Amino acid sequence: MRKISEYMYGNRAFQQSYVKTNNQKLESLAKSGQSPHALFIGCVDSRVLPNLITDTGPGDMLVLRNVGNFVPHNEERSQETSVASALEFAVRILGVKEVIVCGHTQCGAIYTIYSDLDKDAFPHLASWLKQGEKLRARMGETGGRFESKEMLLRKAEQVSVQLQLENLLTYPFIKEAVENRTLSLHGWIYDIETGTISSYDEESDSFHSIDEVIPGGEK
Repeated sequence: MRKISEYMYGNRAFQQSYVKTNNQKLESLAKSGQSPHALFIGCVDSRVLPNLITDTGPGDMLVLRNVGNFVPHNEERSQETSVASALEFAVRILGVKEVIVCGHTQCGAIYTIYSDLDKDAFPHLASWLKQGEKLRARMGETGGRFESKEMLLRKAEQVSVQLQLENLLTYPFIKEAVENRTLSLHGWIYDIETGTISSYDEESDSFHSIDEVIPGGEK
């Protein structure tokens, strides 16, 4: 297990390597402010590092992380405003062009939704994961039968991303931007074991690997 001193030494290494190589970019960001192209909504899971898995750097992407990469429905924003405020900041102030909801395999939030959580021992987590009730209902509507709990969880991770995309559209300013084609929404699943990303296609109602979305390794 790493000690806090190791993280501090890590910052020293960062200063000696990345900062020295990219000092002009960092100075520009400090003086001119930020204008990220996308908002990345991901899970707090320590195995999912947004900038690492997308090969992006400072100023490229705004990042919002919470347990389960959830986006509460607009009608529930009065109970949980951190996500809503981040959406307003990203879309209305910074003018991002893309919003990415990125779920991942082996998600602890999804696993917990399908487990018995001690609500008295974990009151805040239990309250947040109430959003999973909609996920379980949607999964029940699919009528799918799964050979194992692992298969059920992998499907639930995907369906959860779809639900978050639907919830995004309950915010009027996001729906308006999408309709005006100034904003695009994307649903991803990151595979922790392979490092690959699959993207949701609304037309086929399925997820496709990055090689299918951008064949030939094109960017």
